[in-house]
Amino acid sequence: MTDAVPTPFNALILAGSRGGVDPLAAYAGVAHKALILLEGRTLLARVADALREAGAGVIAVSVSDDVVRDHAVALGLRVLDAASGPSLSVGDGIAALGTPLLVTTADHALLRPEWITRFQADIPADADVAVLLARRDVVEAAAPGTRRTYLRFADGGWSGCNLFRFATPRSIAAIDLWRQVEADRKRPWRIVRRLGPGLLLRYALGRLTLGDAIAHLGRKAGLVAAAVATPYGLAAVDVDKPADLDLVRSLPPVPR
Repeated sequence: MTDAVPTPFNALILAGSRGGVDPLAAYAGVAHKALILLEGRTLLARVADALREAGAGVIAVSVSDDVVRDHAVALGLRVLDAASGPSLSVGDGIAALGTPLLVTTADHALLRPEWITRFQADIPADADVAVLLARRDVVEAAAPGTRRTYLRFADGGWSGCNLFRFATPRSIAAIDLWRQVEADRKRPWRIVRRLGPGLLLRYALGRLTLGDAIAHLGRKAGLVAAAVATPYGLAAVDVDKPADLDLVRSLPPVPR
């Protein structure tokens, strides 16, 4: 982590929906999971608060539901129409807000400003795009029993933390790759296959690290990509299913 003065940034919160009934929203008794209450605040409000405390300038939210749109306006957020998928919504966000742009999701219920600050400080200076991940042992130490999807590499199993930084205009080149990856987000092996035969062999032999894989994918997209490891295991805990909501509600409140 460096002591450099942080670069001002804007932020985008993804709060679209895939259509149909969301089982999590139904479980919580709300119209959309962004409106779930935790410690008296909606998930969307909590995420926006964390971004503001971390120094975000303009904060936009990508929405597809009128009820979320109205809530976002009440929170003082800029509203963008959600595209057909998260990657395309990020592309629209970059077009509207420019770079650097920090991207997260409305279901990042436990997001803390210090996680954001640490993430941005740890990103290599030459990175066009960066993604935050947590190693499996760090996640399980912070949230025993939680079930996440892990990518297995030579340096451990890794879970995404729903936090991305698009640092330069060149980072838009990552959108097409993201669109491919999001189609396989629950099938890690298909993601790994995109590395090509040489790196795929290293992966199969247990010799490929996460950082090398991300850097290679970045080069394929024509940019510098970096994976940043977080020491905060709870950063990997988003609220995708009822068990996740039960977990975050069982945790002691974080002093503010």
